[in-house]
Amino acid sequence: MAKSKSFWSWDAMLLALLVVSLFVGRAFSQDFLGTDNVGNLLASVVEIGLMALGLTLVVVAAEIDLSIAAILGMASGLLGVLFKAGVPMPMAIALVLLMGAAAGAFNGLLVTKLRLPSLAVTIGTMALFRGITYILLGDEAVASFPAHYTAFGFDMLGSTFLPLTYVFLLIPLALVFILILQFSGIGRLIYAMGANETAVRFSGVDAARIKVWLFVVSGLMSALAGIVYTLRFSSARADNGTGFELNVVAAVLFGGVSIFGGRGTLVGVLLAVLIMGVFNNALTLFDVSNEILTIVTGLLLLSSVLVPNLAERWRVRKLRRAVMATVKAM
Repeated sequence: MAKSKSFWSWDAMLLALLVVSLFVGRAFSQDFLGTDNVGNLLASVVEIGLMALGLTLVVVAAEIDLSIAAILGMASGLLGVLFKAGVPMPMAIALVLLMGAAAGAFNGLLVTKLRLPSLAVTIGTMALFRGITYILLGDEAVASFPAHYTAFGFDMLGSTFLPLTYVFLLIPLALVFILILQFSGIGRLIYAMGANETAVRFSGVDAARIKVWLFVVSGLMSALAGIVYTLRFSSARADNGTGFELNVVAAVLFGGVSIFGGRGTLVGVLLAVLIMGVFNNALTLFDVSNEILTIVTGLLLLSSVLVPNLAERWRVRKLRRAVMATVKAM
């Protein structure tokens, strides 16, 4: 029960930070909370949010997937190649999603069957997948996708400021992932694997098989993000999504998921995605350079690791002092 309370206190802090950041942005720019800007802000976080949903499951299970942005780029490149070759868009999208799942399975099998560290594996496949994309497209950009598909990538819902991708992709999928991770038996197994995988194995659960499926989900969500990104900008390029893995990892850790696994909530991750979207949007609105945006992301990533770690050390030290005081009193 205490663990759940700590989760929700972190989520509450993130919610408060999101509200404060919105007020600060509004104070500096009259256009910040305008409907056009809010719509652009929400659209800009869809790809990061989709990838964060899949990555959260992997990190809670005490693994990491740094190939997510490369899979996004490979999905974009493959979609462009298939469309240019005359493949119907529904079939092209299905093949791209299948490719994303296969890329995730490749990562998962390397980690589980060869017992390789996921950090090393996904750094390697990050370069591999990005290289494959450059072989597919080179420096070429494929555009002129069907208008009704690209409209889904950047249009709003009716007369509102809500992007279609946000309403019909990110929100429904977020609810599904929250139900699976926080309220289902498989979710409890994922948390247990992150906390103590050995104990899970001794209980008779095939932890390796579950882990492979988590990587499959991560690859699938990254491919979906690649499709959305391509349609939103109506352009398939080999460098699409370059550097996005840093933003996604920062969002997951800043959202309260422990880098060591076993702790965290998707609610916190989604709040962190929005907060980072607000920061990036506000700094861009104020004509801040991309270099500063990268520095801000790096600082968020460092603080996401350092603050919980220091808080845990302080808690353990306080507990030791209390125990020592009790022993002395006896």
